[in-house]
Amino acid sequence: MQRAIVLGGSIAGLMAARVLSDHADDVVIIERDGLGPDTGRPGVPQIKQLHVVLEGGRLQMERWFPGLTAELIADGAVPSDGDGIEHYVDGVRKVPVAEETTIGLTRPFLESRIRDRTLGRDNVRLVPGLVRGLHFEHGKVRGARFAPRGAEDASETETITADLVVDATGRSSRVEHWLRHAGWQPPRLDRMRIDLRYTTALFERGGELPGLACVQSLSAPAPPGTPQPDYGVAAEVEGGRWMVVLSAYGQPPNRDADTFVKRVRETPGAPFAEIADCRLDSEVDTYQMADSRRRTFTALDRFPAGLVVVGDAFASFNPVYGQGMSSAALHASCLSAFLRSGARLDEPAWEYFRRAEVVVDAAWGLSTLGDLAMPHVTGPYPRGYRFTNWYIGKLVLASVTDAEVNRRYLAVAHMREHPRVLTEPSTLWAVARTLRSLKRAPAPAP
Repeated sequence: MQRAIVLGGSIAGLMAARVLSDHADDVVIIERDGLGPDTGRPGVPQIKQLHVVLEGGRLQMERWFPGLTAELIADGAVPSDGDGIEHYVDGVRKVPVAEETTIGLTRPFLESRIRDRTLGRDNVRLVPGLVRGLHFEHGKVRGARFAPRGAEDASETETITADLVVDATGRSSRVEHWLRHAGWQPPRLDRMRIDLRYTTALFERGGELPGLACVQSLSAPAPPGTPQPDYGVAAEVEGGRWMVVLSAYGQPPNRDADTFVKRVRETPGAPFAEIADCRLDSEVDTYQMADSRRRTFTALDRFPAGLVVVGDAFASFNPVYGQGMSSAALHASCLSAFLRSGARLDEPAWEYFRRAEVVVDAAWGLSTLGDLAMPHVTGPYPRGYRFTNWYIGKLVLASVTDAEVNRRYLAVAHMREHPRVLTEPSTLWAVARTLRSLKRAPAPAP
C-alpha cells in the first residue's frame, strides 16, 4: 500500500494510523484541531470529562505501543488493582477481585502519549485541515478532500489520494452524506435515546482513603417518577488529584460548584463523602449526550472499496460504561487482522466490518441492556429482553458477594471477555448457587 489516509486525530484515528504504518509507505492524518500538549483538542467538548481505559482496551494499546503503560505510570498515571478499586451497588460494596486493574489518568494526558508515539513513526504525518468529503474514482474511494487549516478562502479544498481511507471523525461523522452524494446506499444508523448529562471536576487529594485509587457507584433503576441516583466514578489521576464524574438522566446541565459537591457527597458509596470534603481544584464541566448510536455496514448489498470506519464513527455508546476508547483500540486490531490477511484493497472491506461488528455488537448489547432498564428509555427492545434483563439483575446481585461471579462480570465489563461468558453453564450455576446461599443466610440482627 502506497498511502493511507486517516480522517481525524482522535485516539481511534491515532491507533488506526499506528496500525496502517505497518502496511503503508505513507500514512496521512487529517485533523482540524491543533495537536499540542496535554490540553486536549479544542474541538472535542467532552475532552475534560473523566474517561476510562478498560483493561481490554489497555492491553490492545500496549500491543501497539509496547511500554506505554509503564511510560504513563512513570509520568504520573495512577495504577490500582484488587482492594484499591471499590465498586458499590445501591451503596453496598462488591467483593473485590484481585485480577482487576485500572489506570487513572486524564484523556488529554493519554491522548498526547499515543499521539507522540504515532507521529514518531517515520511514515506517519499530520496535515491540519477540515475534512470536506471523500474522493471517488471509478466507484471506489481513492482519497479525501479537505480545507487546509488557515486557508484564506474557507471554500478552498485540496485532495489527497490514497489506497485506503479510514473515517475516524467521531459520532458526528458525515459518512452517510458522503456515500449518498456519490450514489451509494448509506449504512443503517440505529439510535437509542438516553438523554444523559454528565459532569466532571477535579479535587485535591490528601491523605484520605489510603490505598484507594478508583471507586464506582451504580444504583438499580428507580421506579418511574422517582429521581435516579447519580452514577458516580472517582479515580485518582496524575498530579495528585481525584477526578469525579457524575452521570444523570434527564436533568439539565448544572455547573454550580456547590451543587456538584453536594451531589458527590450524596452519591451512594462511603468514599464519595470523603472525596467531597477535599478542595475543589477545577471548574465544573458538563456534557450532554442525547443518544447511543451505531452504524451497520454488513447489512448493505454493496459498498465502495477503499473505505473503513473506526471508533465513534462506527458506534458511540453510553459513556457511563467506558467502552469508547477501548472499542477504538479493538477496532484498530480488527483493521490489523484485515490487512494482515492479505485482503485486496480494490474490493469492499467486508471482512474488516465483520470483525469490527463483533466488537460493536458486544458493547452495544451490554450498554443498551442497562439503558433499557431505565424508565425513560423506550426501546427498541431486542428479542428476549425481559428474560435477559431479569437474569442480568440476578447476576449483578450475585456479583456483590461472590468473587468468581464478579470476576466474570468484570472481565466482560472490561472488554476482556465476550458477553457470552455470562451465559455459560458454569456462570449460570455460580449465580444460582450464590442466590440460594443468600436466601439461606440468616437475617441481620435488628
